[in-house]
Amino acid sequence: MEVDVAKANAELAGKDPKQIVEWAVALGGKTIVTTNFGPYEAVILHLATRVQPDMEVVWIDSGYATRKTYLFAEKLIADLGLNITVYNPLISAARRDALMGIPDVDDPQHEEFTNQVKLEPFGRAMRETAPDVWLTAVRRDQTEFRKNMDIVSQDKPGAVVKVAPVLEWTEADMKAYLETHDLPNETNYYDPTKVLGNRECGLHNRFTA
Repeated sequence: MEVDVAKANAELAGKDPKQIVEWAVALGGKTIVTTNFGPYEAVILHLATRVQPDMEVVWIDSGYATRKTYLFAEKLIADLGLNITVYNPLISAARRDALMGIPDVDDPQHEEFTNQVKLEPFGRAMRETAPDVWLTAVRRDQTEFRKNMDIVSQDKPGAVVKVAPVLEWTEADMKAYLETHDLPNETNYYDPTKVLGNRECGLHNRFTA
């Protein structure tokens, strides 16, 4: 699938996130939404399933989520009736802990750690689910890298069309959406590849499909 990215971004500027999801689904290809069940993820999942209830939800479960995050995920899956597909790293967290632990971001092993727990399973998920359109919950206010992202992007002709419906929203907007739709939130979330909340996770600045 190919889109005129410049035209799409001009058309979607200032649009409500739900309208952006509707635009993405109307492209007519296979659309998926990815999640980590972290803070405010209920927003993108609710938006996506309001437009297409059976949309495939892809969860890259690193194996390092907190107990509260796993319980939150199971409840949200049930409450929203999510069509969920889970991808795990090829090596268990216990085995990896024995071999390298959780390397600090300055440790030479951190790159391999990130590849094992996030990039490899994500790449495998994208190959196997083969989406035309990928909905993601990234926002400009999260990291320096994301400040320059567009609502619609496509790394190369024929690649997956990445759409960020809540890109322009602030944390206050996300909170308001949760309250309006009586949705739960999960704040006890841990990403071992980032450590700090404002550090880029690696998917959006390194992954192409």
